[in-house]
Amino acid sequence: MLQIKQLTITHKKDLRRIAQDLSFTLNPGDKAAIIGEEGNGKSTLLKLIYDEVLVEDYAEYTGEIIKNNEIPGYLAQELTPSEKEMSVYEFLAREPAFFDMDVKELARLTRRLGISLELLYGQQPMKTLSGGEKIKVQMVRMLSRRPTVFLLDEPSNDIDIETLEWLEEFINGCSEPVLYISHDEVLLEHTANMVIHLEQVKRKTQPRYTVQRTDYKTYVNQRNLGLERQEQLAKKERSEYEKQQERFRKIQQKVERQQNAISRQDPHGGRLLKKKMHAVKALEHRFERENAELTELPDTEDAIFFKLAPENRIPNGKRVLEFYLEELTVDGGMPEESSDLSADRKYGKNSDLPADRKPEKNIGPSALRILAKHIELQVTGPEKICIIGKNGVGKTTLLRKIAEQLLERRDLKAAYMPQNYEDLLELSKTPAEFLSVTGDREEETRIRTYLGSMKYTAEEMRHPIGELSGGQKSKLLLLKMSMSGANVLILDEPTRNFSPLSNPVIREHLKNFGGAVISISHDRKFMGEVCDKVYWLDEQGLHRKSVCGD
Repeated sequence: MLQIKQLTITHKKDLRRIAQDLSFTLNPGDKAAIIGEEGNGKSTLLKLIYDEVLVEDYAEYTGEIIKNNEIPGYLAQELTPSEKEMSVYEFLAREPAFFDMDVKELARLTRRLGISLELLYGQQPMKTLSGGEKIKVQMVRMLSRRPTVFLLDEPSNDIDIETLEWLEEFINGCSEPVLYISHDEVLLEHTANMVIHLEQVKRKTQPRYTVQRTDYKTYVNQRNLGLERQEQLAKKERSEYEKQQERFRKIQQKVERQQNAISRQDPHGGRLLKKKMHAVKALEHRFERENAELTELPDTEDAIFFKLAPENRIPNGKRVLEFYLEELTVDGGMPEESSDLSADRKYGKNSDLPADRKPEKNIGPSALRILAKHIELQVTGPEKICIIGKNGVGKTTLLRKIAEQLLERRDLKAAYMPQNYEDLLELSKTPAEFLSVTGDREEETRIRTYLGSMKYTAEEMRHPIGELSGGQKSKLLLLKMSMSGANVLILDEPTRNFSPLSNPVIREHLKNFGGAVISISHDRKFMGEVCDKVYWLDEQGLHRKSVCGD
């Protein structure tokens, strides 16, 4: 059992509270989904529960985290810079429990995850893996600990449909408690039996939380109905109060006129009017008390406001893309300079492993690996297409090549959102500096207005981009695209870091966008609601699939 008691988390830099008096208990069989908008401290909460050292540079806390001898397994949203430089084997070797798993157990796990056993003992750098492959390798390392409670930060990011289905089965079949963050609404609907909703209300100055033991869809429906009823009741009460106030003002004005008009020769009438005015004042005080007791209008953290310019359209018959690639290849080996490391440095203290558990050395220059052949793709007019496929098949590599071609076109205005945000973001700049083109005051005002619509606080606008959450970084790229006037959007996992409450807004605007969208996604709602065509990528090329991506 994991217990959180009166937990308050404060951001050191701007002293903003990202959680206050948070309390909940996780019992065996609980599948607790943490939801909330970007930057609300969801990842910080998971890190803090796992190991407070992970947040000590930027956050402090009060309250209790009672683990009761539980063994936590933690899956991070992002690898650290040093982890990215490690080979797969070095990354796994950092967990001593990895060597307690026998080969048969590892083979079963890798087969179910859709990766090769050889990958675990290879020297491929972690940074060269696809997003989904990184998640799967992390899952192997985490599961080797045999945790008694699971802490999963965006486990559904970047994994293919098959692995998503495995993840759903894994969470549902877990007898241990699972506390997880996910932006995949289908995953949440299929797995969660408890919801922890972190919010920032009153213009992101006050944290609020809700803990409800119910499934995700029921929580959202009940919350929306409750907010709707509260708003209707609050508006009705205010309407009635205004009518009451209008009647009171007429009485007050009548008594005041009578007081002004009464003759000093009529003291009896003056005394009566004075008593009447006392009664009017008492009535005013009563109304003030009643006003304080009126039902409050709902104070909620609304989903982001996002808009794509309607004039950025593409005519129905225009050929947006005619793409052909004979072979899709990637660098298939370990960098040459890594091959001369000693066994102790390369394999750590476990370099005396038996031969069948040691990775093979990669000698000589790396070779090109063919991922797929004879790739053809045509996009016409304002089509919205999605490319899916197994992790590691080359989807991101393919989309990058498509982006290179489209970004050079002069008859189109293309914009690219990569899976790795750092490919485009300058982490030392603030959000306003990154978006600025001219640097004049009018542009700065407009940018701050746009950032406010994307739920950035004034403090967050001044933070370096490197300190922002993954969701805040994705909002920044999305805003850059919307300001660019692009009529072709090239999107690699566009919804992966947005909250499940903001994703419907993103999908609606992309669906109604008058330009073309070429995307990679494993988001089943995105495929079903936004995309006209879905293509499956494998070794033989691209194949048309049904829109739902099954």
